[in-house]
This record gives sequence, structure tokens and C-alpha cells, in this order.
Amino acid sequence: MCDVLQIPRSTYYYEAKVRQRKQEEEALTKQVTDIFHRSRQNYGTRKIKVELKKQGKVVSRRRIGRIMKQIGLVSRYTVAQYRPPQSSCNEAKTANLLKREFRQEEAMQVLVSDLTYVRVRGKWHYICIFIDLFNREIVGHSSGPFKDAHLVYKALSSIQSDLNNVQVFHTDRGSEFRNKLIDEALAAFDIKRSLSLKGMPYDNAVAEATFKCIKVEFVKKAAFESEESLSLELFDYVNWFNRIRTHSTLGYLSPIEFKSKHLN
Repeated sequence: MCDVLQIPRSTYYYEAKVRQRKQEEEALTKQVTDIFHRSRQNYGTRKIKVELKKQGKVVSRRRIGRIMKQIGLVSRYTVAQYRPPQSSCNEAKTANLLKREFRQEEAMQVLVSDLTYVRVRGKWHYICIFIDLFNREIVGHSSGPFKDAHLVYKALSSIQSDLNNVQVFHTDRGSEFRNKLIDEALAAFDIKRSLSLKGMPYDNAVAEATFKCIKVEFVKKAAFESEESLSLELFDYVNWFNRIRTHSTLGYLSPIEFKSKHLN
């Protein structure tokens, strides 16, 4: 047929390769789209590359970025976050026992905590979480209309693990963490207090980083109609965060996967 049409034989092979490349690109685009939406529109090129590698596909971040740009996939992390001014801190003399030792070898030995805010029908509500430094798992959480010790106590009470194993509880110097109610709860389980130094947010960097994830992935663009809907959606997010969302610090495993691997 090439002789009859007076065209080089290589033309046929060229067209076949073009069709093959097109099919491969379409399949890769579908994989990238699926991974992106399973991540709740949070993963960028770095994590998508890792997920593709788990599926046996080695793809450069540049190629992934080109595909995302072509089909309009934009990670929530592309928008810079506004950081509100900090309120005055607690002047308690409690020492910083953690000293930025964010890598822990055993589960439920060191917990860190923090709070953030979210709008519910035009009014401020607050979220409190407890994080296990061993695997970055959110082991306790709560939400409510008041930023106080009761919100923290509620999050502490939601922890399913044995609190007798906890050795250190580290937070910033907010008064909602350093008060009689929380002190008595910690004393009941012989848990030592640790506070960040004044004006040193890096002393609680893991909690700060986790709340950045929560603000971008959960709070941003969300519309909560009631305190109950906030509580239910927070529960759903925490479950996804612990069981599905990969963490670069954990070798791109989820907190639960990391813990299971360690126990095995």
C-alpha cells in the first residue's frame, strides 16, 4: 500500500506510535485525575508522583504538572494563607520539655495540640485537635462555639487510646491549655506539661503544620450550616486524614499505614 501511494514505509509506524502515545496520555490523565479527586483536591505534583509510583507508573512532576494545567486541576495549596495576629500569651513558667524533638519512636508517648477557628453560619466556632508525634495521627478532636478549656477537655476525652501511656503533652501558651481543668486532667494520668517558649511558634511546628492542612483542606471554601454539621464533617475529615491522606514525613504513608508497618 505504501508503494502504491508512493510514501515511505516509516509513515505507517509513525502514525501507529502517535496513536499509542495518545492512548497512554489519556490513560495517565485519567490516573492523575482519579488520584487528585481521591485526595479531595489537595495533592500537588509531588504526592501525585508518589501515588503513581505505587501503581507502577514512573512519571516526572513536570509532566504531571502539564496534565493538571491542561485539565484545570489546581491544588488548594496554591493559594497563600492569611495568618491572623497572635493574642497575648500565657506567662506561666512551665518549661519546654519537648525542645522540638518531633520524631518519636513509640506511639502515644508525646501528644501536641492546638486550636483554629471556622465560620458556622456567620459566627466563629473553634476546632481543637490532639496529635500523636509518632505517626502524626489525629488521636483526639472537638469543635464548638467557645475557645476555652472545655473545648480542649472534650478533645482529650475523645482519645480512644490509654492515656496512662502518654508522657508529655505539649502546646503553645494559650490560656485554654494552661488552666485548672486541664491541669487536673493531666495530673490524673501523670502526664507532664510542656509549653512553647514565648513568641516561638516553631516549638509547636507539627501542630501548626497540621492546622495549615486543616485550614486548606477542610475549612477553606466549606459552608457549615450548624454546629452538628461541623462536628460530623470534622469526624469524616479526621478519618480520611488518618487512614488515607499520605504524609511526606512518613514516607508517603498514611498515619494508620505507618503505625501498622511499625507494629508489624
